[in-house]
Amino acid sequence: LNKENKSKTSHTFQELGLSDLGTQQVVKSVLPWLSPQEMSRPLCVQTVWRTSHLSTHSFFHNKYGSSLGVMPMSASVFSKQHSSPLLSVLFIQSRGFKTLRTKTRRLNSAFNRQVESEGITPSFMKGFLTRDKGVEAENIDGLLKDKNIPIGQQESFKRGFAEGFLKAQTLTQRSQDSVRRTRLILLVLLVVGLYGISKTPFISVRFRTTSGLDSAVDPVQMKNVTFEHVKGVEEAKNELQEVVEFLKNPQKFTALGGKLPKGVLLIGPPGTGKTLLARAVAGEADVPFYYASGSEFDEMFVGVGASRIRNLFREAKSNAPCVIFIDELDSVGGKRIESPMHPYSRQTINQLLAEMDGFKPNEGVIIIGATNFPEALDNALIRPGRFDMQVTVPKPDVKGRTEILKWYLKKIKVDPAIDASIIARGTVGFSGADLENLVNQAALKAAVDEKDMVTLKELEFAKDKILMGPERRSAEIDKKNKQITAFHESGHAIVAYYTKDAMPINKATIMPRGPSLGHVSMLPENDRWSETRAQLLAQMDVSMGGRVAEEIIFGQENITTGASSDFDSATKIAKMMVTRFGMCEKLGVMTYKDLTAQSPETQAAVEHEVRVLLKDSYDRATALLKSHAKEHKNLAEALLMYETLDAKEIQLVLEGKTLETR
Repeated sequence: LNKENKSKTSHTFQELGLSDLGTQQVVKSVLPWLSPQEMSRPLCVQTVWRTSHLSTHSFFHNKYGSSLGVMPMSASVFSKQHSSPLLSVLFIQSRGFKTLRTKTRRLNSAFNRQVESEGITPSFMKGFLTRDKGVEAENIDGLLKDKNIPIGQQESFKRGFAEGFLKAQTLTQRSQDSVRRTRLILLVLLVVGLYGISKTPFISVRFRTTSGLDSAVDPVQMKNVTFEHVKGVEEAKNELQEVVEFLKNPQKFTALGGKLPKGVLLIGPPGTGKTLLARAVAGEADVPFYYASGSEFDEMFVGVGASRIRNLFREAKSNAPCVIFIDELDSVGGKRIESPMHPYSRQTINQLLAEMDGFKPNEGVIIIGATNFPEALDNALIRPGRFDMQVTVPKPDVKGRTEILKWYLKKIKVDPAIDASIIARGTVGFSGADLENLVNQAALKAAVDEKDMVTLKELEFAKDKILMGPERRSAEIDKKNKQITAFHESGHAIVAYYTKDAMPINKATIMPRGPSLGHVSMLPENDRWSETRAQLLAQMDVSMGGRVAEEIIFGQENITTGASSDFDSATKIAKMMVTRFGMCEKLGVMTYKDLTAQSPETQAAVEHEVRVLLKDSYDRATALLKSHAKEHKNLAEALLMYETLDAKEIQLVLEGKTLETR
């Protein structure tokens, strides 16, 4: 057989588009000379084979006597004798709407279909090439005949057909343009997003990068901050004056062969002015100031912290002399440990150690660190050559608090008669930040009360608010509880007033504030650096005054739980006297830090001595209140009437004088 011809005839009815026609109809149209018995037999199954002594050019011609689909598709193959309607179906290519591009080609192809002589396209190639062509259209003249449209309406039909075709083509073009625009918008958004991830910012599309290489460090000129702005830490200012002198005149130190410490570590509680001191150093020396927080070097990606350390010191060295201030140093300079969770956590501190005192010098760069937890720092960081100069910044004393209060009171409208030292005496333990907050709260209170200036009353109100919380004026307290509270607080005040070594009274109130229903505040004349045994006993007596007053006035059955905090403070003082201060004759001058490590006999002896001290204090308070019962009653009644009494008003009441009506 001819293999080439065989490959050309391997087509099925489905591939030829004749699956809708019956087999007999197709055979009758193609092979009209077959008898009905032969047509009823399956076309592909023949039981009787024809014998041919002369081989033809194809197997099909040998079997059926026809050369359908075998010979090249030319006019000589299909004669009039074997003409068939299949010609109009098989060999006329019919194109759809979507493959046409111009109006001219559409019109020409719609009305003039040419027979293609290149052969039948294989089915898979035909499907691939015509997948977008849709349903193939018929010849419009044939469509008119099939629909039996009258001659008078054929022109209208053709016109409507053409208009519908053009409208469909327009809609298709619009949809294609919409898809192109959508693709273009998505492409632009993708490019913009990728551009935002890069190093250069682009409008608002900016993502945080963690490469550490684009973290540019810009110095700050601290011209408006000097040592005049720093109050209450004179010792720390004097220590840092050396750094300022070196930055201003380094030849003064290098001429003698000496060198200034590379790092200064500021240690102190929060709010004492460590950051302000560092800024003042840069402002006094008028050099660039680089600020960084320890948490800025901490990153989840490996090597980012070390890279930022390198960037910081590279910029600083290029602008030397300068000051680098690293706040919260313990965040980046903590002790190095071997942790399987963070195997690379030591890279940042190692880089910091190398930059401060490594192989490469960094002359003219002063590193100032600040921390609240110096015990958490790595030992290699605080050795000589790195942070070898440590400056303690403590909380200010009464003199420092007075200076700080005067500095902040200048910034608000305040009564000229206010004595800042009085407020400073009542703010023991306040830091500079606390005092700034106190002045600000007083200014807000004066604004709420619609006053023209801040008075001592607003400052006292702000102090109580910071120490004990806001007032609870909405709390509904019955008359009985108010009376108990008034006598309780009066008991504290009476014992404090008539005890020799007790602190002076500042104020007594029964206004609920925070968890307490009332309180008596004391005002020491000066900061106590140490306390005597008499002063400690006096504090215990004042603490016992509240419970003693309740017992004397209302009886043993009506005492309340309001003295629990008083007993806590009294017990703490008694224990410290026995176990830490050596103020017990029986146990001597021996300290007992851990009572659990002592023998049972020693523990029992300590407990006995504490009980003795507390009982003696209770008895002294009882005797004092019984001897001043009249003053106690008058002070309690005044508290019930006025709610709050200051030191002068308490003195007038205890002297038997009447108070002015408020």
